[in-house]
Amino acid sequence: MTLQVLYIVPPTKTYAGIERVVDEICSELADKCQPALHIDVLYTSQFPNHPIENRKYRKIQAVTRNRRSLVSTVRKTVRSKNYDLVVVPQVEATVLFWLACLGTRRKFVLYLHGNPNLEMRSIKARILFFLMSTIVLHRLAGVFGISPKQLESFKAAFPSKKVPHCWVPNPVRKFDHATMQTAPGSETVTFVNVGRFSYQKGQDILLSAFAKLHVLRDNVRLKVVGYGNEEVGLREAIKRLRLESVASIEHHPDNPQAALSASDVYVSTSRWEGWSLAICEALRFGLPVVATDCEFGPSDILTDQRLGRLVPVPDEDELVKAMLYYCDHLQAERSHSSYRKDFVDRYSAEKVVHTHAEALALAAG
Repeated sequence: MTLQVLYIVPPTKTYAGIERVVDEICSELADKCQPALHIDVLYTSQFPNHPIENRKYRKIQAVTRNRRSLVSTVRKTVRSKNYDLVVVPQVEATVLFWLACLGTRRKFVLYLHGNPNLEMRSIKARILFFLMSTIVLHRLAGVFGISPKQLESFKAAFPSKKVPHCWVPNPVRKFDHATMQTAPGSETVTFVNVGRFSYQKGQDILLSAFAKLHVLRDNVRLKVVGYGNEEVGLREAIKRLRLESVASIEHHPDNPQAALSASDVYVSTSRWEGWSLAICEALRFGLPVVATDCEFGPSDILTDQRLGRLVPVPDEDELVKAMLYYCDHLQAERSHSSYRKDFVDRYSAEKVVHTHAEALALAAG
């Protein structure tokens, strides 16, 4: 018997973390788990920075222009086939789509990605979270989480004894040549950050701390890689802090390999995370990591000092201290490069795909 599964990707402007995870894990499920699973993915946006073509799963493209169009499209798609499961990232979208599909008798799965504790800031969000806790949660077929600590926190805040909760690790992609390109004897120490330019990712914290670091070490450089609405503000901050000669903003929409392979240390200054694919991808290149110890994600990954160091958020002085450590011990830290690559390999797509398949089977009952 084949399990029919529909993943729904809510509307977004760019192909980023959630979109990449859904795309990659569904590609693996479609490749490795046929005929037991048949995977469809509904995309309600198009991504200029990353066209999605030639996938082994069935792609359904239906660009929606407003909330009414979105609800109508989701309901029509869900009813178009006898799906055993409908998997939706994030709390708000799950509530909205579950309500839109009342009467269709489809089983829904909530697929947690961010930090639910910090996502109830607007009135609309608080209403949808209330509906999740009082109406929707107990009628779900399952809750998937990308971090063990995230999942435990959600269970504590939103108790549901009868709903199965499953940890489904994010797949970490492999790169063609995950090797360091910086010269081992170079006196310059290059720090790098990759992510969406947003308040959540904390690039403003990073720039402020890096300005302090540059006063102490004039041989440091910084690459801030990504895209997003906060780019103008970040460029203004670089000018205000007089970092134009040592800090740069780069765009690598499909692949951060160029920036990661030409850097020495990865820095994550997120205010919150669900997991952190960016940290894992940095480890794939053997880079040591400095990360803010925000809720979930970094502390789940950086479980050994050979991998990296955690600092309080938003403690700039501790962040500078950790970055100074790598400035002064970079050669010794490079000896752990292979350990970092081996460690993160446990999250390769071909290894976590079976965990995802088992979670889907459990939710389907």
